Formats: sequence, structure tokens, C-alpha cells
Amino acid sequence: MTEVLHDLAGHVAIVGSGLAGLMAALTLAPQPVVIVTRAALGAQTSSAWAQGGIAASMGTDDSVDLHLADTLAAGDGLCDPVVAASIIAEAPAAIAALERAGVCFDRNGAGVLSLGLEAAHSRRRIVHAEGDGSGAAIVRALVQAVVNTPSITVLEGYEARRLLLDGERISGLVCATQKGMAVLRTSRVLLATGGIGGLFDATTNPIGNFGQGVALAARAGALLADMEFVQFHPTALDSRRRPLALISEAVRGEGALLVNERGERFMAEVSGAELAPRDIVARAISAEIARGGRVFLDAREALGDRFAMRFPVIDALCQEAGIDPSSELIPVRPAVHYHMGGVATDTNGRSSVSGLWVAGEAASTGLHGANRLASNSLLEAAIMGMRAARDMADLSWRVANPPSDHGRSIEPDPSLARPIVSRHLGVLRNAGAIHGAIAALLPLVESEGTAADPAIVALLIAVFASLRTESRGAHARTDFPLKLKNAQRRTMRLVDALDIARSAIPYSFARSA
Repeated sequence: MTEVLHDLAGHVAIVGSGLAGLMAALTLAPQPVVIVTRAALGAQTSSAWAQGGIAASMGTDDSVDLHLADTLAAGDGLCDPVVAASIIAEAPAAIAALERAGVCFDRNGAGVLSLGLEAAHSRRRIVHAEGDGSGAAIVRALVQAVVNTPSITVLEGYEARRLLLDGERISGLVCATQKGMAVLRTSRVLLATGGIGGLFDATTNPIGNFGQGVALAARAGALLADMEFVQFHPTALDSRRRPLALISEAVRGEGALLVNERGERFMAEVSGAELAPRDIVARAISAEIARGGRVFLDAREALGDRFAMRFPVIDALCQEAGIDPSSELIPVRPAVHYHMGGVATDTNGRSSVSGLWVAGEAASTGLHGANRLASNSLLEAAIMGMRAARDMADLSWRVANPPSDHGRSIEPDPSLARPIVSRHLGVLRNAGAIHGAIAALLPLVESEGTAADPAIVALLIAVFASLRTESRGAHARTDFPLKLKNAQRRTMRLVDALDIARSAIPYSFARSA
């Protein structure tokens, strides 16, 4: 039985309760808002797991121009410079807005913000909270602010399954609950659902995040962008824990070194060394592992006994794995950490579908290009959450009339897609692997079974990857190791990707794969 939530009709619906969703809800107050979250408010979000902090040019030796230059360099020619400039210019204001919402950032004895250094940043500009517990501290403060805001209704245990359309505009949201299905009649939806890490075996993201927002938007006909760019964090703790624990880039920022099992510092001759952009470090570590070696982070000399004080969360994770980082090497490996691609949006978070906004990791604004600069993710989530909220508030709205047929909704299961994606769409790719992924994923999409939604997201990654015949940023192809002279972003809809997949892989082969 499907319940229609009449009392909430016309309210803005925000799907997801990470940083982008929480900031959007608070910005919209006192306008009525509904937050839809499948877990507890703020729980199982990548935002809450972020360690480093938020990049912002707050130091006396820093500037917006320097921050922008670092962002464009890391993005490897694919950032939208206008979008990047506008977001980075708002970074100090975003920090102030978060503080007004109750976030307490770390400060020194003189009351000045403590600033960390991370890879590919030319200045110390990482604003953090509770050491390496930044994400948890930020989300905790915002959750409390949301709880204290009467205009925000929180629906915990509600999982968004489908967007409903009236013609070509949003008219409702179908959710699954423990009691059955529920429909929210609304003409304004913000997807803030996070990333795609759950599609991979090795990830630092919540394993339940397989790109739900991308799947929802793709099925609604939204334009997708840059789906091939999946960032692998170079230094996840190599252990049996799932998801893998993150060893923040800030550890290398404090002087920790990367060494192989022979004790060789293999990044020493690379520009930037341990603090080179993430794609470069991830590929170098992958090459060491591919030859049968192992890679370790050595923080003994740089931090030693100070490790636990500076990085209490990471220290606890290492101790859990039986490693004392103050005196022992930390085994590391690359793991999926962030998705630069997603639903294409404008500077206010609007998608190509009327009534649908997207913010945070589920969106592709053009800020990150081919390779996200460290700690620009929380920055983008906060700013775009606020921008989308202001844009939604400024528009006239109506109580939507969703179709009576809500379609078939099945609980998504990424377990069938995960081994395909992990095997074929990792750090290093080639045509054979990419087409193998397409051949294996297409039948899952067409089956419309439990694997369909995760397979849609995975297939989009594979199709976009097949079309980028170069190595750029987080997309590295062994069969096309060089960059093309002219960098170009790419957008397409799901229907286009399906056409490409079917033409690339003979239907009979796809069915038998």
C-alpha cells in the first residue's frame, strides 16, 4: 500500500542529510522543508567521515587567487574556471556561515583559526575541527541546528526510490519505509545523496552509497556530466576493515613519507613528492602494488609521539588494526574516495530537469575538473547547499500532481555490480576492461531487478570512460597514456549512454556476458 503524505504536500524535499542537505535545510528556514534520509539524521554520510576539513583562503599569506590556481592545477585542465572562481571566492563566507550554525573550528591560543596543509595546496588553508574529526564535528553541530529548527521535518528511515514527473517537471518523490511506500507531493526536490563509493570493494565511503542521486536523476532524464572521473584516495589503511579507513592527506601534510617494502621513497623525484595531486600519488602507489610490492606511510620521524594528539581518529583506526603509527609503518592502498562526476548543474544547483536541484558529491558543477583538490568537497557542499536553497526559495511553486501510477520500486542491491566495477573500472583502465564492464553491466540495467539502479550508475561511468581516449586526472588509461591537446567536459543523458552501450557491445554478447 502506498501512503500519500498529505500534510507535507508542497514542502521542499531534501534527499540526504550530509553537509549539503543540512545547510540547504537551514538556509531555507523558516520555509517548510522535509529532509528524507534512509539512516538517522547525519548518519552514514561521507560528510561525517571527512577528516581533513574545509579549504578556505583564511591565512595572511593566502588569497582567493592562490586557492583558485591550486584548484585549476589539480583539476588537470577540466575545471570550469568561472564556476571554480565563484565557489572559492565564497569560502571565507562559508566558514562564517558554519560557525553561525554552531560549528566550532580549531583555533590557536590567540583565537586564530588553525590551518592544515594538504596535497597540491600551496598554502596552509585547511580549516578543521576536533583535529582530524572535522566532518563528524561539523555534521554533529548542523544536526543539532536542524533539530532545533521547527520548520524542518525529518523523515528518518525513508529511502528515496523514484522521482515522479508531471510532463517534464518534478511532481513528487516516492520513498520506501518500513511500513511500505510513501509519496511526497512536491515540485521542488534537492538531491544531496553523496557519492558512489559503494560500487567498489575498496572505498572509504559508506558502503551503502552507490550513487542513488545519480540513478534517481538519470531515470528522470537529467543530464549527467564527467561520470568517468572517480578519485581514488592514495592512502586508505590496508586492512580487513570495510569500508577501508582513511589516512588523511593531512598526515602527509605534516611530513609523513611514502615508502615501499624495500624502504624506498618512490615519490621523492616526483614534482610535489608526497603532496602531489591525488591522481598522481594513487597511480604511483597502484604501480608499486601491481609489481607485487607493498606501500607504507612513515610518520615516525615527522610526528612520532605527537601522532595521537594531532590525529586522534586516525590513531584509533590504526590501533584497531594493531598498528602504532607513532612507531610503526602504516600499510596503505588506494581506495575510492570521491566522484567528480554526477548530475550536471548550474551555479545554483539546478539540473536540466525542472524542479530538480542537486548539491554536493552527487552533482557535477565543474569545480573539481578531472581531479578534486583536497578539502574542496566540503567547501562545495556547504556553498552549493546554500545556493540551491536560496534559488528554490526564490521560485514560485505549486502543489504538484504526481501520476497515480508510481511504478515498480525494488530495493537496490549493488552486490552484483560491485565486482564488475572493482575489476574493470579501477585506478588503471583500458579498452578491454571498460568494454568488459559495459558488457556485464548492460544486462543488469535492462533486467530492472535489484541490481538495476547501481548498474545504471556503473554503466554511466563505463560509457563515459570508453569515450575519453586519454589519461587525464583521475581517469588513467594504459592504452591512451597521453593527454589530448584540448580538454573537454562531456555531458549526456541515460538514454544516450544506453544507446552507446548497446552499439558498442553486440546485444547477443551483452546478454551472454
